[in-house]
Amino acid sequence: MSFSPVLTPPPATEGGWFEALLSLSRFLRSPGGCPWDREHSARQFAGFACEEAEELCEALDSGNDAHAEEEYGDCLFTLLACMAAAEAEGRFSMSSALERAYEKMVRRHDHVFRGDRAATPEEAIASWNSIKLREKEKQRGE
Repeated sequence: MSFSPVLTPPPATEGGWFEALLSLSRFLRSPGGCPWDREHSARQFAGFACEEAEELCEALDSGNDAHAEEEYGDCLFTLLACMAAAEAEGRFSMSSALERAYEKMVRRHDHVFRGDRAATPEEAIASWNSIKLREKEKQRGE
């Protein structure tokens, strides 16, 4: 796998930067990439993502937006590294995970997309929780 960390020109869109970061995470797991990245499993990267999320919370609490922005990036990259590991392990693909996340968020936001929209945060969370409960029951085969 060939990869250059120099982006000339730099991406002009969020999607372009997302693709660049995803490509970087995949490259780092490749034979020409980083031995540390290759050594870690998706499960291990998931643990690292929890640590990064805690650092993000601390940065947000501090009120230092530059630090929070950096920690958001760290969280995102760590999740992408987790996905790259999951792909390498043959678990699933980024594409399928993104599709499932999109479908789930639309489904769980029924209170936004149906005719009788939720009027309050309480109605919205009640709808969300009801849908989530039905999904969990279906997963358990109830």
